[in-house]
Amino acid sequence: MFWQLLKIELFKTFKRPRTFISFGAIAVIVLLIQFALKVNGQDFIELFLDSQAEVFDIPYDKIMNGYFVCVMVLHTILIHIPLLVALIAGDMLSGEAATGTLRLLAGRPVSRTEIVLAKFAASSIYVLVMLIWMAILALFLSMILFGTNDLVVFKEDSIHLMNHYDVLWRFFAAFVFAALALTVIAALALMLSAFAENSIGPIVVTVFIVVVFTIIEQLRVPVFKDTIIPYSFTSHMLGWKGFFYVVTDEEGNTIDGSIENVSALIKSALILTGYIILFLLITTRYFRKKEILS
Repeated sequence: MFWQLLKIELFKTFKRPRTFISFGAIAVIVLLIQFALKVNGQDFIELFLDSQAEVFDIPYDKIMNGYFVCVMVLHTILIHIPLLVALIAGDMLSGEAATGTLRLLAGRPVSRTEIVLAKFAASSIYVLVMLIWMAILALFLSMILFGTNDLVVFKEDSIHLMNHYDVLWRFFAAFVFAALALTVIAALALMLSAFAENSIGPIVVTVFIVVVFTIIEQLRVPVFKDTIIPYSFTSHMLGWKGFFYVVTDEEGNTIDGSIENVSALIKSALILTGYIILFLLITTRYFRKKEILS
């Protein structure tokens, strides 16, 4: 029965216009970034290199390749994706209540736990499909438009270089990690959706929570740094960046296949998974006891 519920939820999810608005929004943003980097990429790189561009002979044509462009796209677009996830997941239960079909759904010969899990699974599949679409545009289209070469990634205090043959697996891992991070947003929006009778509330509150905790992280106030930031899911959502920070040997040569801080990636993944489980447990527990009047 769960699989039948999942098929129904997937059908309802992908027949909504807002679903395809999300895919269209991603396409527009990615294409705009690619166009800007194609036209004015050298100025963009010089902005990061600052005074170093005056000292060293920078091979701009080699730095500006499809891999570099994809990293730039991910830095830009993944900040806005939680809104697109909330638009779908925040409507899963509250949308049924608003249209008056929630009582009919709960009256079926299936448990309410199965209903919650089916809606969460549909939201997760939506996240996965959206990231595959993003990968097609941000990575593969960029490879076609800009070609491929070694990948240069700028960090606050250092520059990381990856050989071209050591890059694709990093993007795969980064997209998998991004899927985990965005699934947290889906679980949060679904949880808030269970408490609401309309879709606007869960969507707005989800985005509000993400924005507030992101601001707290950026403020870097000591009291927040020691209490909230280490445990906030927003602090760990950008963990995908870690796959593009490498280790070098004593001579400064990049070690292929290396990751600068593996333990931090594992920790972030575990914290994000814990949030997903927590949000699902709260959603399931509340929805099982909820008195459905509409």
